[in-house]
Amino acid sequence: MKTTAIFKDDLFLMHDPGPNHPERIDRLRVIYDFIEKPEHKKKFVFPDFGPADPEHLEQNHGDALIRRVADTSGRRYDYLDQDTATSAKSYEAALLAAGAVIKGVDLLMEGDIDNGFALVRPPGHHAERDRAMGFCLFNNIAVAAWHGAISHNLERIMIIDWDLHHGNGTQFSFYDTSKVLYLSTHQFPYYPGTGALQETGTGEGTGYTVNVPLPGGFGDREYAAIFNDIVIPVGRAYRPELILVSAGFDIYHGDPLGSMSVGPAGFAYMTRALLGLADEVCQGRLLVTLEGGYNLKGQRDGALAVLSELRGGPLTDDDSEFYLDDDLAEQFKNSHNSHDAIGRALEVAGNHWNI
Repeated sequence: MKTTAIFKDDLFLMHDPGPNHPERIDRLRVIYDFIEKPEHKKKFVFPDFGPADPEHLEQNHGDALIRRVADTSGRRYDYLDQDTATSAKSYEAALLAAGAVIKGVDLLMEGDIDNGFALVRPPGHHAERDRAMGFCLFNNIAVAAWHGAISHNLERIMIIDWDLHHGNGTQFSFYDTSKVLYLSTHQFPYYPGTGALQETGTGEGTGYTVNVPLPGGFGDREYAAIFNDIVIPVGRAYRPELILVSAGFDIYHGDPLGSMSVGPAGFAYMTRALLGLADEVCQGRLLVTLEGGYNLKGQRDGALAVLSELRGGPLTDDDSEFYLDDDLAEQFKNSHNSHDAIGRALEVAGNHWNI
């Protein structure tokens, strides 16, 4: 079994966007309730970590945004846009969420863990340099990537974003650099409206943004085909030194904000494929960060499927729960392009990568 770190803290449960908000506390609590049981908790390590320092945030965000979010501290409710609300502890939670991924990168680069999952709130991938949006305050995954590039002198970092929504903030953070390759699968056209095929980067970053815009209805086998035909081949060509994942479970079948149809087996396969890539190109260094997901069962089961793959074995005595069956994994491994949307994305990616 691998040494898998979980980054969790009860402060993340104190970020409360308000009654009836989709990004509610329970979407993290349902995962915590499972992993806090002694029989499950003993299978992971739980590193200590603190809030991100200002200089880490400033690598990705402007002073005006940082001050605006800080100003919400102690206020019962504040609105940064029509969708993005805060409560008294949201600023502290956002700092700690960024601190969690920074610590994860440090532990991976020092060889103290094999992989990790930052189970944090608020999410991050929509947050732009000067704008909080889409439930996101600071861009956790982008902060992690900049930390890897600046503090650990990494030249090639790959971010895979399988959230239902395109990670506009993450894309824009690295649109003109080759130090970070951003690859997103997402429902399109959909919020936030970015992520078209033609968005491939600019200048030095041309080709280092790979978007896979999809219609609704895609399930486990279609996502397996995307990973088999695009994600893993591009990763092999790029050969990242660190792999980061924005894991959104809103592509789960039945999620109220989307119309994808991925189940726990699909999340497990995507994770297993990325673990194989990480073992091949970057000594297994893989850090997963929680993004969206608004069906509580999908949120819990998807996260536990990812965790079972990260540690390399089932989380319960029932081997069929959460851990991907080898026969089904083999079927997924043999899934390849059978949809025009995948074919178009493959053609565009092939203009920049030998895949």
